Amino acid sequence: MPPTRPLASLDEPVDLDLLKVLIAGGFGVGKTTMVGSVSEIRPLTTEAPMTMASVGIDDLSRTRAKTHTTVALDFGRITFVEENLKVYLWGTPGQDRFWFMWDELARGAVGAAVVVDTSRLQDCFPAVDYFLERALPFVVAVNEFDDSYRYSPTEVRDALELGPDVPIVRFDARDANSVRNVLIAVVAQALQAQSVHL
Repeated sequence: MPPTRPLASLDEPVDLDLLKVLIAGGFGVGKTTMVGSVSEIRPLTTEAPMTMASVGIDDLSRTRAKTHTTVALDFGRITFVEENLKVYLWGTPGQDRFWFMWDELARGAVGAAVVVDTSRLQDCFPAVDYFLERALPFVVAVNEFDDSYRYSPTEVRDALELGPDVPIVRFDARDANSVRNVLIAVVAQALQAQSVHL
């Protein structure tokens, strides 16, 4: 894949043909599902079976049916034909023991989606802090699990103590059209950051 560069750090207009977007968030919030549901190519995943080695390290109390976990990254691609735009999706691992990889995965990204499970809102704090500290544009993507309570975007924003400049988007990680809407919001957020820095 040709290298991409962060929009916010450029002094000249950006060629929008190729963009790199991160999909981040806590353990078991739907990042791999999100990439897989929208990717037009067979997604690359680094899913490994959960083993006894994770006992006491990974909290499975809210994800009891989870049998596999991402240990490196997820990768997919989606093309927006009318916009002549290809978006490369890079999913980050959710467990803190794999966070050392985030800097490398974030290199060249124009923006990110922080996937959130409202029943475990605290799990997204590290991802939110990561992107705020690096001034990388992001949206908060609330994955509406079947059994989860539906909070309003304002309630989520208040709970995360985010300003009005960070979009809150509700979506279903299993639905390709829903995921597309999240990605459109990320690109719009990146373009907004670009215009501020020009």
